Amino acid sequence: MNKIFLVLVFAGVPLSVIGTLLHWSNIILFVIYCLTIIALAGFMGRATESLAIVAGPRIGGLLNATFGNAVELIISVFALKEGLVGVVLASLTGSVIGNLLLVAGLSFFVGGLKFKRQTYNVFDARHNSGLLMFGVIVAFVIPEVFSMTMDETKTISFSIGISIILIVLYLAALFFKLVTHRGVYQTTNENEQHAHEEPEWGKGKAITVLAISTVAVAYVSENLVHTFETVGEAFGWTELFIGVVIVAIVGNAAEHASAIIMAYKNKMDIAVEIAVGSTLQVAMFVAPVLVLISLFFAEPMSLVFTLPELISMVTAVLLMIVISNDGESNWFEGATLLAAYLIMGIGFYLL
Repeated sequence: MNKIFLVLVFAGVPLSVIGTLLHWSNIILFVIYCLTIIALAGFMGRATESLAIVAGPRIGGLLNATFGNAVELIISVFALKEGLVGVVLASLTGSVIGNLLLVAGLSFFVGGLKFKRQTYNVFDARHNSGLLMFGVIVAFVIPEVFSMTMDETKTISFSIGISIILIVLYLAALFFKLVTHRGVYQTTNENEQHAHEEPEWGKGKAITVLAISTVAVAYVSENLVHTFETVGEAFGWTELFIGVVIVAIVGNAAEHASAIIMAYKNKMDIAVEIAVGSTLQVAMFVAPVLVLISLFFAEPMSLVFTLPELISMVTAVLLMIVISNDGESNWFEGATLLAAYLIMGIGFYLL
């Protein structure tokens, strides 16, 4: 797989530049851009995995989530610049349900096929459950309800206020987990899993790869956004489907790969931290930051989702909380999460 990603990067990046300059067909460019971003995300995943071994499971999971979401954040900023607010909101929805149902589902399923029973830190799972309830259900449902009696200006102001509160609480959650309560809820086997492992790359090389990959992703993402309209018309995809499924999967490819690999290696603490931690970061940091960034563009974005988007996210959160709160996983729980994702995916395709 690493060799395939290497070939895709060294072929995809030049082809992306040449194709853009020569104005190739948007459909061909869309495929090249998507494959290139996924391959670059693979490199980002390897680099963050190396850093995770050095830094430990919590910080490692945070790094995976952060650099995985950096790709989606970059794509979303360029989409906002083009006025594609619907695509951005849909991609945020896709990230939430994708991480909780697709990434966690595949992690539980693949890991469960190799190990009959896998465990992870139950205290982290319960802590994250409360944040998921707040970050998705409270912070996204409240604007939906209150905005029914507000005009557009008040809705934007309300969204700005919620965004600031979300960012502050997210930073407080990181401070709680990594500083004031670091190690308080740590299980003994967490560090044992990493004690005898050597990172693939040194810290310097890993950081360099992350920096170069992020710059390349930014360039390719800007061009990818310009192909959405043509591709949507050609394949009959709605703006909602492109955002929920296509952008979310391409933008989160690094986390998808990393979480599944970690689960296969029985490192469920990192796998769960990537899937759930990434969801929290999308809901409590990426979405609020995009609301604030959108104020600099012609069309500001509010935190008001469509009803199918909202219900899908709430359902995904509740299902994940019920399944993950016991600190154990198996392949059937993974299959359940994947089944829920497929149902939602079919629904968004047919809308």
